[in-house]
Amino acid sequence: MTVDVSDVSASLFVTGAIFILLIFSLLSLGVLQMFQQRFKVGFYSFAGAVVSSIVFGVILNEWFV
Repeated sequence: MTVDVSDVSASLFVTGAIFILLIFSLLSLGVLQMFQQRFKVGFYSFAGAVVSSIVFGVILNEWFV
């Protein structure tokens, strides 16, 4: 089974890479803050990850679909 990724544009790849790094770094930062008993900052990190995911979905829907 082979996957052909030659149809993926560079802008889609860069957009996906940036948002994936942003979303997962905010999630990991939120988990770290929760372990450090800083619940308010952890909640803000989780909320930022959710907002980033929504923005990523909107950008994908508007620019690449």
